[in-house]
Amino acid sequence: MAVDENNGLALHWKILIALVAGTVIGVLINPGMVLLPDSSAEVSLQISGDSGSGVSVEVIDGTGLESTLRRFDSSEQMSAAFDGVGPEQIGETSAATISVTERRLQIVEMLNEISIDYSRRQNGISVSTSISVRRASDLPVAWQQIHSVHGGGVRRQLTAAAKYLGDLFLRLLKMVTVPLILTSLITGIAGLGSAGNFGSMFRRTLSYYLLTSVLAIATGILMVNLVRPGIGAELPHGTESAPAMENQSLTGILLGLVDNMIPTNPVAAIANSSFLSIITFSIVFSIFLVRVGGEHARRLQQIFEAGFEVMMRLTMAIISLAPWGVACFMIYATSSQGLQIFLTLSWYMLTVAVALLVHAAVTLPLLVRVLGKRSPLEFARAMSPALMTAFSTASSNGTLPLTMTSVEQRAGVSNRTSSFVLPLGATINMDGTALYEAVAVLFIAQAYRGDLALADQILVAVTALLASVGAAGIPHAGLVMMAIVLQAVNLPLEAQGVIIAVDRVLDMARTTVNVWSDSCGCAIIDGLAGQTESADRQSAANS
Repeated sequence: MAVDENNGLALHWKILIALVAGTVIGVLINPGMVLLPDSSAEVSLQISGDSGSGVSVEVIDGTGLESTLRRFDSSEQMSAAFDGVGPEQIGETSAATISVTERRLQIVEMLNEISIDYSRRQNGISVSTSISVRRASDLPVAWQQIHSVHGGGVRRQLTAAAKYLGDLFLRLLKMVTVPLILTSLITGIAGLGSAGNFGSMFRRTLSYYLLTSVLAIATGILMVNLVRPGIGAELPHGTESAPAMENQSLTGILLGLVDNMIPTNPVAAIANSSFLSIITFSIVFSIFLVRVGGEHARRLQQIFEAGFEVMMRLTMAIISLAPWGVACFMIYATSSQGLQIFLTLSWYMLTVAVALLVHAAVTLPLLVRVLGKRSPLEFARAMSPALMTAFSTASSNGTLPLTMTSVEQRAGVSNRTSSFVLPLGATINMDGTALYEAVAVLFIAQAYRGDLALADQILVAVTALLASVGAAGIPHAGLVMMAIVLQAVNLPLEAQGVIIAVDRVLDMARTTVNVWSDSCGCAIIDGLAGQTESADRQSAANS
């Protein structure tokens, strides 16, 4: 076991221990899914639509617990769900009694938010409802009664405290991210010495991002067609609202990316942590810093080098808190997740996990070995602190300071490579997210329609690639962008509701793959740059 002479146990071992300890503690304090007894409810049915094109039934319960909105493809489906309700009642309101079975409740409490997930079967149809408020007194009366019986307690207080402390650690990491990117990127590019060297690195970096993203999506699509996790899966018709970006087209995404790359106000871009704008401005500034040259350029470069040294020292101090932050994140993640949804979606989760594993443990290591001329195992060991932090925080942007530190100080990659590849990769290189979105959308498609045609699967692949580029490096960003992929193949947006419950765990895994891909890109591009320099020196010696 590696030991740090100054601080005892090496950081990556501390993080691993914290990861395991946090998981165990979280499982022990997990209140689990509360099972409620079966019941019946007197409800009102408000029926609208057309018997030929589809019918909507709004179920209204006086307590608010069983109020839902159901959509049926035909009036025959509606009649099967509600005895005695036929097409002649479309446009009317009628009373009915429904049976409510398999009632399950999950309550997650944070310091400033209470979330309740309630799943059940109404007349044999799976339904789920979620509600989030700041205080228990803000809940509807019926929900307050449920919370008074099943909410609160020491376990949920521990979960809330762990979430708060974990968020504080993530805030510290985000605090240093922008100044670290700015100083590191300008220092690294200015150190290249010429615009020609930068152009070569830029081409190699974008080529690597495109290659790995395409390979990741292909792996996900292949795996979902082999396992077919959606065939036979019953997706509930939930009441989850669609993400805010649901109406944005692919053209809108591309134009938005171009707009974000060119800041109208660089200071505002820095203040708002607009990474694409910051990266573009830093690159342009650095190029012209090199072109100006002379005494002014030398002084500016020294200022940014000094700033980079200060930011690295501050970053290392924050990173020393990583084991505590990781432990808190894992306590929250494992204590707030119910187990039943994991069983329901086990094949879907397995498909995503295996596809991510193949990409991370086979594809990327082969690229590191063949193109980077490095040992993938040794490189993974060097990157372990960043990978474990990415897994626990599910934030590639938040992990960026630790990624930069690990790749430079532990893996020996030059700063001029890491300062360019990593910030850009944390913004636009999302292998894990692209793979996940492709698998999730095909899973939903299989559950609703069966296997998609090849043309539709290609459309999913292209859309997932573009959407992953636009996904922010924050937890659950992939869920927001998934709405665009669902729209591309005309799938219902509310289908996302069923996978939200397991998204956190999968988000942790795909974020780790995102960070691992960025890190491998550093090793490969740095290795190719070294090979080019060696060839140039050999050519000069021979001449």
